Amino acid sequence: MKAGRLRHRVDIQSKVSGQDPVTGEVIEGQWVTVWARCPAAVEPLSARDLYAAQAAQSEAIARITIRYRKGVLPAMRILHRDKVYSIVGQPLADAQSGLEHLTLQVTTGVNDG
Repeated sequence: MKAGRLRHRVDIQSKVSGQDPVTGEVIEGQWVTVWARCPAAVEPLSARDLYAAQAAQSEAIARITIRYRKGVLPAMRILHRDKVYSIVGQPLADAQSGLEHLTLQVTTGVNDG
């Protein structure tokens, strides 16, 4: 994969739960950035498809390609500019070596990731 294709920067976040050390209160899941400013190729829907998705509960689908990283899971989310993308399904490794890049199918619009 050519480096110029990965011209966008995304943050990959994971939801973590914890316990307050002072009060002992369980803190519900908070999103924490695992990998910041990862080089990525973000391929959103075309403008026509986005226009067709302008329903009250619309959902946009995109494809994000990143360099291979061990540990990327469907429970994570992606931040790109001002949008939150939820990962749908398992990340797909490249067909050649399986260690060059990952392709993530993502959605945005219905939930917060």
